[in-house]
Amino acid sequence: MHSYQQLFNFTQEVFLHMGCPPEDARLATEVLLDADLRGVDSHGVARLSGYVRLWEAGRINAKPDIQVIHETPSTATIDGDAGLGLVVAPRAMEIAMRKAEEVGSGWVSVSNSNHFGIAGYHAMKALAKDMIGMAMTNASPLVAPTFSTERMLGTNPIAVAVPTNKQPAFVADLATSAAANGKLEILQRKGEQAPSGWIQNAKGEETNDPHELKAGGALLPLGSDRAHGSHKGYALSSVVDIFSAVLSGANYGPWVPPFVSFLPVAENLPGKGIGHFLGAMRIDAFRPADDFKAHMDNWIDTFRKARVKDGEEAVIIPGDPEREISAIRLAQGIPLLTPVVKDLEDLSKKFSIKFDI
Repeated sequence: MHSYQQLFNFTQEVFLHMGCPPEDARLATEVLLDADLRGVDSHGVARLSGYVRLWEAGRINAKPDIQVIHETPSTATIDGDAGLGLVVAPRAMEIAMRKAEEVGSGWVSVSNSNHFGIAGYHAMKALAKDMIGMAMTNASPLVAPTFSTERMLGTNPIAVAVPTNKQPAFVADLATSAAANGKLEILQRKGEQAPSGWIQNAKGEETNDPHELKAGGALLPLGSDRAHGSHKGYALSSVVDIFSAVLSGANYGPWVPPFVSFLPVAENLPGKGIGHFLGAMRIDAFRPADDFKAHMDNWIDTFRKARVKDGEEAVIIPGDPEREISAIRLAQGIPLLTPVVKDLEDLSKKFSIKFDI
């Protein structure tokens, strides 16, 4: 186990060595470590070396000049100047919340950014202000649309965070693919097979080999196949791609730059970088906030008491598992796979940072 504070200190030092300003390094670390705390191990420090490689390849600007390039009272479009998505997206969410405070809701589209960590972090920023938060992003094309063998979409997550009164907040954070690519990477590190319905090979045939993406295979949309609703996952992923990139001027579909630095960026790009879409809605723009939150408590309590199948304890409310594992990991530490520890050791040598975790 590795303590949160030790991992935080080490990760922050890595971002500082990349040239990030102190406040940006702190923010990027907070976003990244939030994934590990919430049990989304695929999007936490396991990706730190990937950000470093992108920076070394000149694809991440450690000191971005984030600019609003178009806006109205309730909307804005931001150019992230190739900055870390871990920094660009929270800044965009702050703008969305300021606009919501002024006119009831705020919506911000982002272009020229990079991978932004877990979507849930950005959506949850709105909770403290009695707002509903939304966050989505497009991503490297690893997902094949229904009936296709070609990788055209990313895992394209959607997150929605809703404030409550006495109950824990409702936080839905999900990929629009059957599984996030990070989960496939974890299986690769563990040497385990993938569950059925996650991936297909280059011919479009279902496979359990987590390495199949390297041989031209593809992740599958949420639903896995047409009979089980993959057209719905494909449609949801398309919505994220359009909101995040077509709306903002970022790259979309097969042109989204890959997260890994060793793959080339496509030629004749239609936009700039990766795109995000973030929003905040003030509850009292619709009804008194206390009334809404009381009814959210009732909604959650009602679902918790729903009859369950034999062997199950209770219905899970979105956000419950992540909240529970976060409390455990803050107290007991964060587990890391051996290959991830090796990556961190390599970074400590690269930047001459003390590795005492």
